[in-house]
Amino acid sequence: MPSVLPVGDPAPLDGLLPAQAAEGAAGREFCLYVHIPFCAVRCGYCDFNTYTAKELGSGASQAEYSGTVNSELDFAVKALAASGVPERKLSTVFFGGGTPTLLPAADLASILRRADQLWGLEAGAEVTTEANPDSVTPESLQTLADAGFTRVSFGMQSAVPHVLKVLDRTHDPERVPQAVAWARAAGLKVSLDLIYGTPGESMADWVASLEATIACSPDHISAYSLIIEDGTKLAAQIRRSEVAAIDDDDHADKYLKADEMLAAAGYTWYEVSNWARSDPDRCRHNLAYWRGADWWGAGPGAHSHMGGVRWWNVKHPAAYAQRLSTSVSPAAGRETLDGRTRQVEHIMLQTRIIDGLATAELGPEGRDAVAGLIAEGLLDGAAAIAGTVRLTLQGRLLADAVVRRLLGY
Repeated sequence: MPSVLPVGDPAPLDGLLPAQAAEGAAGREFCLYVHIPFCAVRCGYCDFNTYTAKELGSGASQAEYSGTVNSELDFAVKALAASGVPERKLSTVFFGGGTPTLLPAADLASILRRADQLWGLEAGAEVTTEANPDSVTPESLQTLADAGFTRVSFGMQSAVPHVLKVLDRTHDPERVPQAVAWARAAGLKVSLDLIYGTPGESMADWVASLEATIACSPDHISAYSLIIEDGTKLAAQIRRSEVAAIDDDDHADKYLKADEMLAAAGYTWYEVSNWARSDPDRCRHNLAYWRGADWWGAGPGAHSHMGGVRWWNVKHPAAYAQRLSTSVSPAAGRETLDGRTRQVEHIMLQTRIIDGLATAELGPEGRDAVAGLIAEGLLDGAAAIAGTVRLTLQGRLLADAVVRRLLGY
């Protein structure tokens, strides 16, 4: 979740949503995202809305945070009802950050319990928390599992110490297998998140990280290319030539190596940057985003979406808490997407997943582009004949360019 908020229209203090948010809502999946903005150390590459204890000062106590989020959940139920949005149970809940597991497990359990009391959880709901390998214990993971969490996503990033040092990651890579074992013992599914293309990371380093990841036998693996965000410590280091710049060709080579090794180990890609052992191991929460579901985002800087209406909360935890203490919406701004914008976003997101996009959903310019993209090896020809736009391996490397052509840009 980027720390810079979008530019939009003012959000009403009562949290009421336009009528568009309620239209067809009964037929859409409903999810909850909870942002935990606290980190022990701010990583040099990170542009998310996160804070260390030194950065926060007064008015943003970690000890009181779960109660503040629960206040937003109470506010959300009232705002949705007053806006005419039908009641729905939650199909997924995702705690992201920051490092959610810097909060006591009992606090995370309290937030989940409140969400269940207010909306209810669907049978078999997916409940995930992100975690750093050094921020959990066997006891904390068992507490989460007992509370109804089903999945933990560990930020592994790399298995190579010098790569972790460039990223300002503080965990010992040898802690990862131990944390995975603890999570499994608690009955939780496990995802491991990797980053490739860090300055100074060789292909041998990347292979070592992939081998270490596969050796842990997680249910799910995410591998993201490092993006240098303006304003981050790492961006400044590259600008001063203290570390090397990232290289697109290096990223492409490492993506291909990841897909090769993960496929050989029994993992199948289902989204450009995500692989799972089987369909049930896919991250259902992220799939809900890509498929245009509805979600309420709780926490400072969190984003929400309901039927093409998007809004986002104030950034700072102190401002967030202050608003909720006076029963005022924490939303800083919002936008209502028109039909064309929603269609563009649908094509952009649906194209990234293995299910693909129905060719019939493309405009004339997109349908005209399909044959050329097949000829260039970027789209699957057999799938296209069956009426589906699906990326090839080479197409995944150039997914953004493929989408632009499908949109006629």
